[in-house]
Amino acid sequence: MTQRAPATEKTDSLSATWSATAPGDAEAAVAAVYGLAGTARRLSSERDETFLFIGADGGAFVLKIANPAEDPAALEFQDGALLHLAAAAPAVPVPRIVPTKDGGRGHTLSTPDGPRIMRLLTFLDGELQHRTPASPAQSRNVGRALAELGLGLATYDGRPPAGKLLWDISHMLDLHALTGHVAPERRAQVETVLAEFARALPAIKGLTRRQIIHNDFNPHNILLDPAEPAQVAGIIDFGDMVHAPLVNDLAVALSYHLSTDDWAARAGAFLAGFQSARNLEPAELDLLPLLTRCRLAMSIIIAEWRSARFPENRDYILRNHAAARRGLHNIADLTPAGLKKLAPNLSEA
Repeated sequence: MTQRAPATEKTDSLSATWSATAPGDAEAAVAAVYGLAGTARRLSSERDETFLFIGADGGAFVLKIANPAEDPAALEFQDGALLHLAAAAPAVPVPRIVPTKDGGRGHTLSTPDGPRIMRLLTFLDGELQHRTPASPAQSRNVGRALAELGLGLATYDGRPPAGKLLWDISHMLDLHALTGHVAPERRAQVETVLAEFARALPAIKGLTRRQIIHNDFNPHNILLDPAEPAQVAGIIDFGDMVHAPLVNDLAVALSYHLSTDDWAARAGAFLAGFQSARNLEPAELDLLPLLTRCRLAMSIIIAEWRSARFPENRDYILRNHAAARRGLHNIADLTPAGLKKLAPNLSEA
């Protein structure tokens, strides 16, 4: 979902269009650049073209062909994070970069739409979390996996590309420009969250624990073991990484545990799992309920804006919309004290 631009109608990697790559052409490109024969099958993707590539020997890979508007620095930043994790935290289950025949991280294709960067990654076997039965045990393990990923990224010194990311909670106030696209019955609710964020901005700017964060730890980016769906088997999609307060990563992930009837149990288990590997600081805990509301409000605002602009992709864009609305309703009045009741071990922060 990467957009390194202010929250305006400006063309970026989510508003650019391009000609679709035929699977046969993708196969030919992999053979030429990586020396691998095989078949390519298109997968759904929001900002680039993604294929499942099965090699002639049965090996599985993910082929990504960036859209022409993608900033090469953004891809270099993502690749650097994966290489860093491979060295610094090899137990964290993330894709590995497959080198080209020349030893490069990727290859730039010449297309009628302009240069497009292709990359090949190892395929992680598992079931996407949103397709598995939810449970407190699963939420706990997902929380711990996020903490361990964050610990692995803590020493990554890569620099994000210039520009703002629309999905960065730190720039929540930029979304004022898009609230006119929100349905009238929801507009007051998201504007209330924006006002709450504005009042808390001095405290948010005062947070001292900052690092590169994944920033998109959601059930579409988490793979679970099909035989044991409480166990995390993989973490994918590093396209929304930013340098930001660590607690923002937790707020993003927590927002996806709040839309079910048992949301309190799931959220408590998730937070307990995170806390079992990495402590929250008191200032982070104080701001976590607000920052989580911010992420939910962002999901509503951005989805309604983008679905109006790209109605042909409406179903994909709105896939998390109903859950975000319900989650925001569930935690509209959640306080730090209420958060501690959900996960008592947070009191140890």
